[in-house]
Amino acid sequence: MNAAEKYQAELIQSEKDHHTPTAGAMSGHILANLFIQRNKLRQINYYLKGPGKAFSVEIAAVIKKEDELFDRLNQLLLDEGQVIPTTTAEFTQYTMLEESGQLKYEEIDSILFSAVQDFNTQNLFVVRGIKLAEKEEKFALMQFLQDLYGWLKGQSRLFQSFIGHDALEGLLLEDDDDDD
Repeated sequence: MNAAEKYQAELIQSEKDHHTPTAGAMSGHILANLFIQRNKLRQINYYLKGPGKAFSVEIAAVIKKEDELFDRLNQLLLDEGQVIPTTTAEFTQYTMLEESGQLKYEEIDSILFSAVQDFNTQNLFVVRGIKLAEKEEKFALMQFLQDLYGWLKGQSRLFQSFIGHDALEGLLLEDDDDDD
């Protein structure tokens, strides 16, 4: 098979995996969400002003950690023989996070709360990924996703705290017990 044929086979398999969710397909969404959130956090960090600028160090640390998590998840998926998203088009297609050039001009509380919402949106996919990885007996992936879940929860609380909110304030909590 040549490169074009291999890529076509990958696209066909990816489409199949997304219609009958697998841990690999769900992890593709998780990767896309991490990828887009890193861009959004960079945008936030570049445009922080006033008292919000004090939070810049924490945001930079989150970006660095998300880079590490992104690379580690890719390696775990490759270890499992999964195909990973690698193009901007794939990340855009698979993400559930929304970007906005307007965000950088919003008030600091709105900007940081958008990151809180993104952490929580990511965890919707992480929870589903954990369940699928367990079902498919991909235990290293399951462990990574469990750790990612806790880390995302911690970041959400940290950002909430900076803007004077309780950990779950303003969030609509989804029922994670639905069937996949």
